[in-house]
Amino acid sequence: MTEVQLRPGDTALTEWRAVYRGAGVTLDPACRAAVERSADTVDRIVARGAPVYGINTGFGKLATVRIEAADLVQLQRNIVLSHSVGVGDPMPTTIVRLMLALKIASLAQGYSGVRLTTIERLAEMLRRGLIPVVPAQGSVGASGDLAPLAHLAGTMLGVGEIEVDAKRVPATEALEAAGLAPLTLGPKEGLALLNGTQFSTAYALASLFDAENLLRAALITGALATEAAKGSDAPFDPRISELRRHRGQIDCAAAIQRLMAGSMIRASHRDNDERVQDPYCLRCQPQVMGAALDLLRQAAATLGQESNAVTDNPLIFAATAEALSGGNFHAEPVAFAADMIALALCEIGSLAERRIALLVDPALSGLPAFLTRKPGLNSGFMMLQVTAAALVSENKQRAYPASVDSIPTSANQEDHVSMAAHGARRLQGMVANVAGIVAIEWLAATQGCDFHAPLSSSATLERVRRLLRSHVPPLEEDRYLYPDICAATDLVTRGVLAESVPEVALPWVCG
Repeated sequence: MTEVQLRPGDTALTEWRAVYRGAGVTLDPACRAAVERSADTVDRIVARGAPVYGINTGFGKLATVRIEAADLVQLQRNIVLSHSVGVGDPMPTTIVRLMLALKIASLAQGYSGVRLTTIERLAEMLRRGLIPVVPAQGSVGASGDLAPLAHLAGTMLGVGEIEVDAKRVPATEALEAAGLAPLTLGPKEGLALLNGTQFSTAYALASLFDAENLLRAALITGALATEAAKGSDAPFDPRISELRRHRGQIDCAAAIQRLMAGSMIRASHRDNDERVQDPYCLRCQPQVMGAALDLLRQAAATLGQESNAVTDNPLIFAATAEALSGGNFHAEPVAFAADMIALALCEIGSLAERRIALLVDPALSGLPAFLTRKPGLNSGFMMLQVTAAALVSENKQRAYPASVDSIPTSANQEDHVSMAAHGARRLQGMVANVAGIVAIEWLAATQGCDFHAPLSSSATLERVRRLLRSHVPPLEEDRYLYPDICAATDLVTRGVLAESVPEVALPWVCG
């Protein structure tokens, strides 16, 4: 397993992607001095006695309530307990790990007033595989992802559950088994742990990385479907895309052209083909996929900044011994990024489904009806296209922007919220749907190319076909197809398909 050293404020998207994929995490020791200065500043603020939000006051609408010095430790414990009100299924462990790493990187920049020992406890839990069990619902994306982050923080205090070796156990037991004592939080620490966008950002980043993989896979299956339909490669000529000037279109057109290079199938109908132009789902792949690529890259730029941001409140400025209240916890940038990812996912799947529909229609593809040699007796790929259509429509419903929604909370003190948490969390379902659609296209395109034998596609695409055929045999007669879909979807989801063509420079979103 690789290891990523978090450099607070300067961690690359490729490194966050490695953490999501399971890499270990260490913390750059250079951050220690700033963290210690920040914690010392909180002590000075407490000693001054003036009211400072979240340090010696209540929270939200209760910010005007002054808390006595003797109760400051209890105040921080109480905010964790009172805000641990999440509902629903637990977050996936991979995304909790990413959320933990994001929280560490934010606090370690030295503007949150948190002690080094508290940050080191988060890092130790991540290193030892002590993963908090965090209900996935309950955040509105401002004032920070309070409920899910409260569940994360609660496990440090011995409250809630921790997953260890894929088993859920009470947090107190997990900490004791690891030789760790429950923490007692100091002034400001409970609020700093809860306040922030790390839940929304972790979900958005995870889906961005998954969408990157799916876009690359869909370029491959799109090229293979073009071969199965005996489509033209003329639309992928770089001269066309260069005149449009969009970087994503240029990159996608180049990738598809390289995937098809040297195809005997393409050569067989290059001359005297009575078809003048292909349908849009073939011909406009660079335009649609390129636009999705550009959108994902824009979302990546936003999330790259957010993943290196300090997003709690108030912020502690050691140089002037000030605590400044602001709104960095408001996750509107994450909400917009999540909506962009949703739009891109929706269109990647939609275009792939249209190619599946083309391949099963003999009037459009010239192939046997529903890609079976004995249509009528056999239904072939008829229902696979229906399944793809169902997944596309689900994604259309889920793609409605979450960022345009808001609902007042905390007795109207927190009167505009981002809904980034929902906007980012819904993406995982969309990712799963697109993976299924792309897998079905891979199955259909491979089956379609079978009918062109002895003509073969490019060496690259033939290897893609062999990869599938090593798991799924040709469909000669109707059979139980669920295992075929599962096998193909697994290869797509794990990145095996996208990584199977190393000689072709498929475009990256995150570098």
